[in-house]
Amino acid sequence: MTQFFLQKKDYNRTMQIVEAVPNISEGRRPEVIQRIANATQNIPGGARILHIDTNPDANRTVMTLAGTPQAVEKSLFMLIQTTTQEIDMRIQRGAHPRLGAVDVCPIVPIRGITLSDTARLAEQFARRVANQLHLPTYLYEANALTPQRKDLAFIRRGEYENLASKLHTLPPDFGPTQYDEHIAKTGAIVIGARNFLIAFNMSLDTQDISIAREIATRLRQSSGGLPYVKAIGWYMDHYHCAQVSCNLTDYAQTGLAQVWETCRQEATALNTHITAGELIGLIPLDALTQVGQFYKPGEKNSATLVDVAVENLLLSKIRPFMPEERILEYKLKQLL
Repeated sequence: MTQFFLQKKDYNRTMQIVEAVPNISEGRRPEVIQRIANATQNIPGGARILHIDTNPDANRTVMTLAGTPQAVEKSLFMLIQTTTQEIDMRIQRGAHPRLGAVDVCPIVPIRGITLSDTARLAEQFARRVANQLHLPTYLYEANALTPQRKDLAFIRRGEYENLASKLHTLPPDFGPTQYDEHIAKTGAIVIGARNFLIAFNMSLDTQDISIAREIATRLRQSSGGLPYVKAIGWYMDHYHCAQVSCNLTDYAQTGLAQVWETCRQEATALNTHITAGELIGLIPLDALTQVGQFYKPGEKNSATLVDVAVENLLLSKIRPFMPEERILEYKLKQLL
């Protein structure tokens, strides 16, 4: 597990900090996203939103919140309650796989708390969500009760459209198991503790989604590709290109540079190339400095290494990459 220690004289080193990264099945209505965000901030003692990443083609928004475990729980509950009121899954459509209005809600240990302690927090929170909001609630990652349920893709297989039968064939860990109009509107939710994950998309010089899907198949671990890598291929209409969308579940084992270079080689073999890299959410500083060291061995200056990483991963091609806004350690300073 990566622990993030920030330098400040009045820093309370006994304070526990966790991060939550709820993925919301809405990316096309800014006013709805704003109301959801406001709901998390308008409560005393809540967590702070560090970043919001919205994609209209995926029809998905990724919010990053951080604070003490109690603060994060307060804000997350309000987020889920508001989101299930605002979003109707019966009419929701988008490129990204999803199971409910709040599709997945990982909780990540940042400082002063272990993964196992975070898992206990996540289980208590999942019970509360299921009981008070009447949502079918699945546990995954560190909270999974079976090896298969550790994998989000296994739980989400068939997506929202298959939820009515899934409630019987794969009952949720908590909450209702009978499909009704309430659940038809809200869908289900997946909650669990995990270590840090990097979500990273690579745009291709093609609109052929089959090429992106073929590259994704070659990249992902489940197909014999790179360890700790999950990948899918999709088409992004706003970018007018196909993308390979990856999750790196252990960047210390398989980093961004390795994923990028493997994707580049596979794209070349299929007569295309990468035109841009796109980071979703926040990223730990050392994940970027690792990339910088890959392309510029021997360099020690972290700011230079970040610049090298941004340049080689084409992170500013889609929109400007601002390190102070996208690196987790820099954003966490706002909590002090």
